[in-house]
Amino acid sequence: MDLLSRHRKLQNEMRLQASAAWIESKFVFTDELGKYLSARTVYNNFKKAMSDIGTPDIRFHDLRHSYAVAALTSGDNVKNVQENMGHHTAAFTLDQYGHISERMRLESANKMDKFIQGVKSM
Repeated sequence: MDLLSRHRKLQNEMRLQASAAWIESKFVFTDELGKYLSARTVYNNFKKAMSDIGTPDIRFHDLRHSYAVAALTSGDNVKNVQENMGHHTAAFTLDQYGHISERMRLESANKMDKFIQGVKSM
């Protein structure tokens, strides 16, 4: 949140400098005139950030996959993940990330087995 607050202040400074040339938008990240960032700019900055922190060479799109896997693994509702990913149906989300739901089913079965074993020992 601190980084976003600092970014907002920087963006407000750019807005003041651009004056009437500023294009008002709802974008969080913009160029110096308020316009959306080009795909090339996003790509170059992403690759530089990944290199700076020493991560393996990944594609920008891999972030979507990482988000979906983390959300589903943490127990987020598939409808929430579907909407956040922009998929038309939860079925599509599950088709794409079914390997995660399989692991979650196994974990759920193991938890239920542990619960049943606990009840039987009472």
